[in-house]
Amino acid sequence: MTASQTGSTATAKAAPSAAPRGWRRRRSAEHDLLSVTGGLAALSLDAMASVAYGPEAIVLVLAAAGSAGLGYTLPVTAAITILLAVLILSYRQVIAAFPDGGGSYAVAKARLGRRTSLVAAASLVIDYVLNVAVSIAAGVAALTAAFPALLPYTVQLCLGVLAVVTAVNLRGVAHTARVFMLPTAVFVGSIGLVIIVGLLRDQPAVAAPGPAPGAVETVGLLLLLKAFSNGCAALTGVEAIANAVPSFRSPGVKRAQRTETALGAVLGVMLIGLALLIGRFRIQPVAGTTVLAQLTQASLGHGIGFYTVQISTTILLALAANTSFGGLPVLARLLAADHYLPHVFALRADRQVHRYGVVVLAVVSAVLLVLADGAMNTLVPLFAIGVFVGFTIAGVGMVRHWWLVRGPGWRSRAAVNGLGALLTAAATVITTAAKFTEGAWIIALTLPLLVLGFIRVHHAYQRIGQRLGVGQIPSKPYGTRSVVVVPVHGVSSLTREALSAALSLGDEVVALRVVYPDEPADMAAFRAEWDAWHPEVALAVVDAPHRDLGGPIVDFVRAGYSGRRVFVLIAEIEPEHRWQRILRNHRGGVIDRAVRRHTDAIVCRLRFRLTTAT
Repeated sequence: MTASQTGSTATAKAAPSAAPRGWRRRRSAEHDLLSVTGGLAALSLDAMASVAYGPEAIVLVLAAAGSAGLGYTLPVTAAITILLAVLILSYRQVIAAFPDGGGSYAVAKARLGRRTSLVAAASLVIDYVLNVAVSIAAGVAALTAAFPALLPYTVQLCLGVLAVVTAVNLRGVAHTARVFMLPTAVFVGSIGLVIIVGLLRDQPAVAAPGPAPGAVETVGLLLLLKAFSNGCAALTGVEAIANAVPSFRSPGVKRAQRTETALGAVLGVMLIGLALLIGRFRIQPVAGTTVLAQLTQASLGHGIGFYTVQISTTILLALAANTSFGGLPVLARLLAADHYLPHVFALRADRQVHRYGVVVLAVVSAVLLVLADGAMNTLVPLFAIGVFVGFTIAGVGMVRHWWLVRGPGWRSRAAVNGLGALLTAAATVITTAAKFTEGAWIIALTLPLLVLGFIRVHHAYQRIGQRLGVGQIPSKPYGTRSVVVVPVHGVSSLTREALSAALSLGDEVVALRVVYPDEPADMAAFRAEWDAWHPEVALAVVDAPHRDLGGPIVDFVRAGYSGRRVFVLIAEIEPEHRWQRILRNHRGGVIDRAVRRHTDAIVCRLRFRLTTAT
């Protein structure tokens, strides 16, 4: 057998073992992405759980006009469902046109200009953060309503639920989806059972309590518009799938579109079905209970079915925060890639997790929950406005997209997007006007502040890029004589390793000892050890009359080596066990901060790892 034949045989034998490893890596990466079912569980909980408060929001407004007003529950819900269908069709187009995710931000960036895209991004950020706070607060509110003894611990419960959801999301979106599939299926199945059984009943299983007496308004356009705007809270979350297209398995666009369609179908059926039951059982708002609880009792009675619906609703409301954890980190990655957020938000860890986005979202949401004392009603008035702004921008941007692209059927697609933009713009105006004094003014203030923050970050990156000459061909590199300054405190193996490394780095090495006047014996002992060791490295001694460690080193570097390239090598111990890190004196950090802040010297931190043999 020739040498070439031997080499070919060896290559052929090696190939089978190499291919499976690469295949396993690709399979593992794909495994960490979402399927259609997983997408519904991971990204649609916000929209699905909104049936717990969307129909109630309509009834609360229409009840002001008595039974005549409540008769409009189905027409108002039907109008909202039509808007839902338009939005679903529109966002299916967004998914296909902008498969990298980002939703309204990506659309506006490509078709409407920078400032509009930043408004869209800011509105989405606000909506995502508020969704986490509202969903968790609503879930805990349902829990404390069932178990009043837990009421004093509302904030602690909110933070506990937030911590659990955050921890699950740090495991990755696919892991999150698998955790949330069962409660999602139970919730959807329970609501479906309530609707089916309720529609088959001639009489309610449990009579609904009578409403509290009050003044009755007349049914007018203003009342219907207010009911429509309130009920549009049920539409929050339908944009999340378009924002997180990269989180889906290949083919990502088709899977994301199917997930969007499935969400629209499930949500639309639940909203219309509950509206039919509200009219059938003549449900009215009653203090101390919810519309969904009344519907459940009327359909299933006050038994195991009732408690199944209530518990699954509680869980879904708490877990609906997961929609934000799936969408906001992807949006933050896009903003960071465009230099509108710190670049750290673009980093992706294993299991496809943007950890910095997840952690920041959790921290801001925790602050909101603490400031609101865990009260859902404090946060709800702020909830829907941000997402309506995003809906409108996405619709207008897609109209312009089709106008520029002009592919087959572009007119009908542009008409769908234009209708969606018109309806959501009207909903934005109505909702903002109706809720301005209830907290909508905070959104009106926060939106421009966020946009300003994005612009400031972008300008900072531009200045840094200009100073670094990014995008320009630099001059050829050149060498200069360098000096390495090594702060030392004693004579040991650490000192030897530091000076050995320094001798490898620079032309000249200087060991630097900072002396405190009130410790003459310490300096004398060090001098004796140094002379006995005799490392053949120059030793410089500087006084620190104020016991300042960093200042004398800074002065030494500035005064002695102007015009030369200076390295300051800081030697530190890396303990064998993590808990031993608390034993370090942190002198290295003090020197590092002082030198970096006040000189142009290059700081090198050498970690000397301790082992059992050492």
